[in-house]
Formats: sequence, structure tokens, C-alpha cells
Amino acid sequence: FVQKRRKVCIGRLLKLKKMFVSKFQSTPKFYARAPGRVNLIGEHIDYCGYSVLPMAIEQDILIAAEPLSTSVLHLANTNPSYVDFSTNPNNIEINQTKPLWHNYFLCGFKGIEDHFNLDNPSGMNCLVEGTIPASSGLSSSSALVCCAGLVTLLANGKTLSKVELAELCTKSERYIGTEGGGMDQSICFLAEKGTAKLIEFNPLRATDVRLPRGVTFVIANSCVEMNKAATSHYNIRVMECRLATKLLAKSKGLDWKAVATLQDVQVALKRSLEEMLTVAEEVLHPEPYSIEEIGEHLGISPKELCAQILSQNTRDVTLFKLYQRAKHVYSEAARVLEFKKICEESPTDAIQALGDLMNQSHASCRDLYECSCPELNQLVDICLQFGAVGSRLTGAGWGGCTVSMVPADKLERFLANVKEAYYKNSDQRLTLEENSLFATNPGGGAMVFLEA
Repeated sequence: FVQKRRKVCIGRLLKLKKMFVSKFQSTPKFYARAPGRVNLIGEHIDYCGYSVLPMAIEQDILIAAEPLSTSVLHLANTNPSYVDFSTNPNNIEINQTKPLWHNYFLCGFKGIEDHFNLDNPSGMNCLVEGTIPASSGLSSSSALVCCAGLVTLLANGKTLSKVELAELCTKSERYIGTEGGGMDQSICFLAEKGTAKLIEFNPLRATDVRLPRGVTFVIANSCVEMNKAATSHYNIRVMECRLATKLLAKSKGLDWKAVATLQDVQVALKRSLEEMLTVAEEVLHPEPYSIEEIGEHLGISPKELCAQILSQNTRDVTLFKLYQRAKHVYSEAARVLEFKKICEESPTDAIQALGDLMNQSHASCRDLYECSCPELNQLVDICLQFGAVGSRLTGAGWGGCTVSMVPADKLERFLANVKEAYYKNSDQRLTLEENSLFATNPGGGAMVFLEA
């Protein structure tokens, strides 16, 4: 991770240092950076065990830090809308009912504290700056968790590999109640400049995926915010996939209690992804399942089901769509592998084929996983209308951003047309437009800068 301060960001680091000195009347000892990400394809399948295909973006979280000999953790943010926070590092409490900005820092801090069983973790002064739009589906929250974990690791003189840090920060973010699968944290630490990554889980590994020449990926923010920890949508989908896993396993004579993910079912049955789609269609029905019906299939009471399977923040949900969620996951997992294969083999129609996969992914997210929203659908349509070969929602959905693959020679006109069609007809969108529409290239992963 460790680098001397690079010329490319020296001005930004010096500006953050100046603000740190003004805030704390002392100087930072080091800085940590963690990037946001855009997922090109593979939505809502990491927590089902399947591979995803993201890349890091230039927008990031940057933290200036100073270890302290006293037992106090001071957190401040360069954005005045995020208020300062102080606490005793020996007594970290994370409030799941209020996903305030500092709680994401505390997730990363507590993850390191618990992993190393730190009896007396170092206090710190920390000043946080972020350029990732909040609640935009570009992983600002996970980047903050990862950056906080990295800062805490250094302040306490500990070391971990990038893979270990990614896995630790995935678990750490669950302190705030988000049942994530690990994509965001993995690309944050494992990203490399110039290449997207196929991220595989169990064991965690990352493989370079070289994107085709002649196209650019454009991120467009719908300006509809969605905070995963503040809403139940995301965790309900995680539970629907978990329940679909249990029913599929039970129907095929597997030990449903031992099977955790939809991928586990596929591996146990030794079926292809296409065959698993057929299995899902045969076993599950399109109508929503009640808690009682699921319990009957599994041979347990609704009370036992809630206690044994559902997360605490989804136990008041009464109906679950299992057929649709399983169909999305198995088809989306297949699209990820096909996307990687096309990038590797570079057939003559590669760009159109990749665009088709992105379009199919959005349709599945919209219709089967129901994680889109009217604004995202409108934005995808506008992007396709003005020259994108493929366009889809990216991130959790229900707001946030789209990612579009645009021929490089059409980029300038594409940006102008989308700006006119989506942003200029709304005062709110026009206000946010400056940081809402931009082309991006695969960026590098998390790193640390030391004072020279």
C-alpha cells in the first residue's frame, strides 16, 4: 500500500493537511486513500457466492490521520454537512438505526480492533474528505469503511494482506446492518489501474479483465439517493436469495441447513447455470411466498424460520419473491462469465455483444430483482437513445447511478445530449449535474501516503 506522496495528488494532500492543522493544531502522520467503484456487470450476486466484474474509479475517500497516545478518537469531515464526532476507542458502539457518516468509519475501526483483539487501540485525529457522491451506488460507504480499516491498521502498527483486509472490511460493514457480499471491499483493495477485475469469492481472488478499445464507460447519476443501511430493500433481497437457497436445497434432497448460497446449491447439484434456471422454474412458483408457506416446505415453524434464517431487520417482512430473485441471480451470474469471455476472445462483434449483456442485466434488475426505479429506467433509455451500446443500473439500485458503454468517437455528443435530456429539465438535477455525468477509466486500489 505504502507510497510517497505522488505529484498527481500532492496539491490535494497539501490542502487536506492544511485543513487538518487548522482543525487539530497538529500535523497528520500519514494519509490513506480508498476508491469508489462501478460494477460493470454482476448485480446482487456477490452475496449469493457468484463472481462480479467491477472496476475502481478515480473518485475516492481520503483520510489524513494522526495516532494519539490518549484514548480518544476524533473524527472530522471536510464537508460541513457531516458533523464532527468523538468517542472512546475502547468503547465503540455502532447504531444500526442511524447510519450516520461516522458509523461507517467506526465499522472499519471496530473490524481491526476485534480482529487483533486490541485491548487498548490507538486514539486518532482523523480528517475525512470524499469525492464519491453519497448514496449514488458508487460505494462511498464501503470506501469509507475500507479507508478507516486501513488507517486503524497503520495507527496500531499491524499488517494484513490486501485480500485479508478486503475480507475483514466486508465483515466489518455488517456492524451497521448491511448484509453485503464483498464486491465493494474487494475491488477497493485489489483494483489496479487500467484494468477491470473479475472478483471471485471463496477463496477471494481477482483476475484482470481487459476492456475493449474504442469504447468508454460513462457514469450517470439519477440524483435519486438510496442508502442501503437506511432502507430495508437491500437486506430483503439478501434474505429472499437465502430463502430460495433453502427451498431449492430441500426440494433436491440436500441438507438445507448446511447450504448458505444459491451457488452452494449449484455446486452440490453439479449443474450448469442454465440448468439451475430450469431447476428454479420447476421448484419455485412466481407468486410471493408467505413465512408460513416457507416454513411448511422446510418443516419448521414461522417463529423458528425467523430466528434461524432471517436477519433481525427483515423479521417483520411477510411476503418474499423467491422465483424471480433466483432467476435473476443464475442468469446474471452467467452474463458475468460471458462478459469476461468476450473481453478475452475479442470477437468482431465484441462491443455489441457486451452491450447486449449490459442491457439484459438491466432488464433483469428491473423486472426480476425489482431494484430499479423510474428515474434509473428513464436514464438508461436516454443513454441508449443517444448512442450507448449498453446501459444498466450499477450498485444496489433503487436510485444511484447507471453505467453506459459508449463508442469513444461518440462520447462528446453523448455527454451533451444526456445532459440536455436528463439534467436540464430539473432544477434539483441541474444543481447536482456537475459531478453526476462523467466518463471513467479503471483506477487503482487503496493506498497509503507517508509524510516525506
